[in-house]
Amino acid sequence: MPEHTRKTAAPDLPFRAVLFDLGGVVLGSPLHAIANFETEHGIPAGFVNRIVVDTGAGGAWARHERGELEREPFMREFASECRTAGHALSVPDLFERMAEVSEPRPRMLEAIRRIRTHGLLTAALTNNFPSDAGDSGGRALRACFDDFFESSVLGLHKPDPRIYRHACRALDVEPSESVFLDDIGRNLKAARALGMATIKVEEPETALTQLEALLGFSLG
Repeated sequence: MPEHTRKTAAPDLPFRAVLFDLGGVVLGSPLHAIANFETEHGIPAGFVNRIVVDTGAGGAWARHERGELEREPFMREFASECRTAGHALSVPDLFERMAEVSEPRPRMLEAIRRIRTHGLLTAALTNNFPSDAGDSGGRALRACFDDFFESSVLGLHKPDPRIYRHACRALDVEPSESVFLDDIGRNLKAARALGMATIKVEEPETALTQLEALLGFSLG
């Protein structure tokens, strides 16, 4: 991880760092892609997310995010978990749909740029997969941030409190000096428990308005 010189934000700013989830926040939403996939294939709404949550840290999805399970074994195991729960689905087709929406949101990138010009640190804090760890949106996306924290590289994934603590230590900030944006409630709950300010991203513009209110300056 890069070593950061401790930034000193303007004295009237209450925070020193802003951390962003990627998919559904900085990038298009995989949750929307999953929901559309479920609708098109006659799968009950929320089925995929329920499998991820119900199988927990020992499930195929979580182990893949931590880099413990490679892509092909993951696809077999996750397909098996889905069949056991009552619905067969093509995991490769599902992931193709998720990849199709994984494009940067220009408005978020501009907000990140403005945050950095005000002297605050920015970081990506994302659950991703081993095959994504080589680029996670490419060098251009990485260059937008001061640091980049990936579950598949760290072997930790949200909402494990250790990944938030790791990010804050690496950035040399306290959790209470940080804001975290994510589109999944359980990830935000864990961050709040550590003292981080949190924003749930459902509509990007609404989330950025809330972030402006916390930071006290315009994001564009």
